Amino acid sequence: MEMNPAADRSLQRAVLLVTTLDSFLTPMMASAVAVALPAIAREFSLTAVTLSWVASSYLLAAAALLLPFGHLADIHGRKKVFTVGTLLFGAASLAAGLAPDARLFLLARVLQGAGGAMIFGTSVAILTSVFPPQRRGWVLGINVAATYGGLSLGPFIGGLLTQTLGWRAVFLVNVPLGLLVLSVLWLKVRREWAFARGEPFDWRGSIAYSAMLAAVMLGFTWLPGWRGGLMLAAGALSFPFFLRWENRCSHPVFHVRLARGNVVFTFSNLAALVNYSATFAISFLLSLYLQYIQGFSARGAGLVLVAQPLVMALFSPLAGRLSDRHEPRVVASLGMGLSAAGLLVFAFMGRTTHLAAIVANLMLVGLGFALFSSPNTHAIMSSVLPRQYGVASAFLATMRLVGQMLSMGIATLVFSLFIGRARIVPGTYPLFLRSMRVSFAFFFILCAGGVYFSLARGRVR
Repeated sequence: MEMNPAADRSLQRAVLLVTTLDSFLTPMMASAVAVALPAIAREFSLTAVTLSWVASSYLLAAAALLLPFGHLADIHGRKKVFTVGTLLFGAASLAAGLAPDARLFLLARVLQGAGGAMIFGTSVAILTSVFPPQRRGWVLGINVAATYGGLSLGPFIGGLLTQTLGWRAVFLVNVPLGLLVLSVLWLKVRREWAFARGEPFDWRGSIAYSAMLAAVMLGFTWLPGWRGGLMLAAGALSFPFFLRWENRCSHPVFHVRLARGNVVFTFSNLAALVNYSATFAISFLLSLYLQYIQGFSARGAGLVLVAQPLVMALFSPLAGRLSDRHEPRVVASLGMGLSAAGLLVFAFMGRTTHLAAIVANLMLVGLGFALFSSPNTHAIMSSVLPRQYGVASAFLATMRLVGQMLSMGIATLVFSLFIGRARIVPGTYPLFLRSMRVSFAFFFILCAGGVYFSLARGRVR
């Protein structure tokens, strides 16, 4: 049964601690890798398009496996899947840090994504299972703040490690941190949550879903060639058939019926998808811009990129409290509008853009994201029944990861169109700048359009 609001406070504190630690660890690594990209490219001689797969391989695996793992967590236990995910993430980090070539390195990134999917698909569900509704906005605000705290420290730690110990240290540092998370989890959290125990697992839907996302991502990478168009078409055309199957399945991995008739849930998830699609590639593009165009060191670029997630971390708890008192759609829509304004400014950036302008705009985007994220999460989790928390959490995390994957897919596509298979060297810097501006312009249009979904979701209260 779902935990009563008056349940043991010590368990609530332990769950908050464990989920906060993992919510800090995974994004810290992700943002640290963004700063290490030029060093990784030099060691493995990666082209601009292949370099984008350092981030995309992780995201694709996480997005493709998150819903299946979220479903397995409801059947076999959320704590169990959360624990295995933390263990796999740490082991894959070790493998990535020791990888001798690009192929094994990218394989380790895929395994990291699988571990991340287990974490993302269970952490919010566990939180909402042990905390009562009146404290949920505050708790989710702390969880989001931990995420952005990891993002904040990631560029600095990644730059420092890359410059002093080499890029491999960025991955190896996750091993002791993962062991710390596991020790706290095993010692302090003794409760299990498995509200769908005994239900059959939707293997067909899971395989079809993963294959569909893989086709879309590979299609982005292979464009403008005919293979890219074919893969994109295959992914897009298979979506209606996938929805039809899931709608008929008695225990689907993708709960179409959860979204049907629930406008708040549907539009809040669409808003999350659009927002992450428009904003995730910012750190990827700016890390390359700062190091290649403006000549920053890895550590210097990391310090600059700290501005955005630092503001996110500072304002996310406040945004969570605001969503406890005011309609989440109002706070979230304001945040998405601010992010769109920041993306528009980035679309006009050039070789000589002043550093102060870049930092100020990163802070604007960070404020917008903080105002959007936790109120939007609050709206989603408040629009479903307690027994649906696991599915809703996995659904939201899927929107986030698919959005991040699409963001990198768009950046990869633009690189393919403007730079092709060339490496980013002084001779291709003008092409890189043009591709960066086009990407930001497209992201602005996407984010501005996403405000509609945020406003149209309706009232939570």
